[in-house]
Amino acid sequence: MKILSYTQYVYLIIAALSIYKIIELWNDGTESYIFIGFAVVSLFMFFFRRHYGKKFEERKKQE
Repeated sequence: MKILSYTQYVYLIIAALSIYKIIELWNDGTESYIFIGFAVVSLFMFFFRRHYGKKFEERKKQE
């Protein structure tokens, strides 16, 4: 289960790369809606997984 604690950081990496690509495409004048979507979903998934990971850890400690 240790690997699950690291997968939440993959979402941060995806969000960072998407934001970089958004900035790069914005400067070229190209639409980058798909990367905006990737960034938003990745950030949401990071915080979602982090919240539930902490919840499961607390439950595990109580048992």
